[in-house]
Amino acid sequence: SVQTTGMKRKTMTEKINVSDDVPEGERLSEGSIEQRGSASDDSGDESVQAIMSKGPLGNRAPTMNASNDSSTVSIVNAVLPWLGALVWPLFLTVPLILTSSFSPTSYQEVFPRHWYETDEADSASPKPLGLCLGLFAVAVGHMFLIPFFYLYKYGYLGPIPTSIQAKGARPYEWGEGVATHLSQPEGFVLLGLYLCVTWMMNWMPASYYNLDGTIQWKETILCLVVQDGLQYAMHRLEHVVSPTFYQKSHKPHHFFTNPRLFDAFNGSLTDTICMILIPLFATANIVRTCNVWSYMAFGSLYANWLTLIHSEYVLPWDGIFRKFGLGTPGDHHVHHKFFKYNYGHLFMWFDQLCGTYKDPKEFAPKAFHRNV
Repeated sequence: SVQTTGMKRKTMTEKINVSDDVPEGERLSEGSIEQRGSASDDSGDESVQAIMSKGPLGNRAPTMNASNDSSTVSIVNAVLPWLGALVWPLFLTVPLILTSSFSPTSYQEVFPRHWYETDEADSASPKPLGLCLGLFAVAVGHMFLIPFFYLYKYGYLGPIPTSIQAKGARPYEWGEGVATHLSQPEGFVLLGLYLCVTWMMNWMPASYYNLDGTIQWKETILCLVVQDGLQYAMHRLEHVVSPTFYQKSHKPHHFFTNPRLFDAFNGSLTDTICMILIPLFATANIVRTCNVWSYMAFGSLYANWLTLIHSEYVLPWDGIFRKFGLGTPGDHHVHHKFFKYNYGHLFMWFDQLCGTYKDPKEFAPKAFHRNV
């Protein structure tokens, strides 16, 4: 029996390797023909094709290709979502293009001189250019934010992102979400009206009307911190002053216990006035040395960041942000879900100082996903 099996294997091998001059592809074809004979052999021996597949070419090449493909996909999936981080400098597109030394143009080359220079005769009425550019800067920031979130949400920037809450993201139609977000009267409509009134009534500090220079980074960051500190205080007051005041001001926003990106400014007029407009006016009068470009940068970063923390999905930079106490969607979902923690928005510093901060991982896996 052993001799017969050995002769079969020798004969089959000889048939496959008829000549060293036969191309490899043809020899494999012969082997596939002989395989049909060996498959019905009851001797228990391995087929010739199985034996040959254990050789260097048969075993290693497909494995290496699969491994390389898998590694490439992993790298792409890890790197591609980080392209979304480009939205942060793009939020500052307008002030950077019009004032940066690296820009090919400046506001002085784009606009007529009488649009921004003020003489003694009309010093009492501010020029509207700075106001218009400020509103335009926020709009341009959103023109980058909304496409980024679409690409990220639907998996064009890597894998489909992880929802923050364990029960999954709230389903909605994309067009409805965008339309609702941009048309809410208590959102950009009220904010735009506030900026128009305070600017044209000359209620801002004198430096805010100054177009000299470029973005003052210290003042911009200081505005963000002061605004969020005041907003933290107003936010807590809305929760604790009285149940009646809470119901009329902030409760409509808390209707969304599992918020989406487009719920950022969905609330009530009273809520927007108390938590956003009053802190904005106070911040401008505390940080009194901003020029128009710094105030513009602050406004665009603030509005777009406030929108991002309502995202229903984990964002690529959330881990880094949380290490420095910067606000993330996970942090803000804690507040929407449980109400009594994480009153801050852009920074978690004030919650950490006042003992109201809760890390999202404390609610995983029951309420939130583990990797939030």
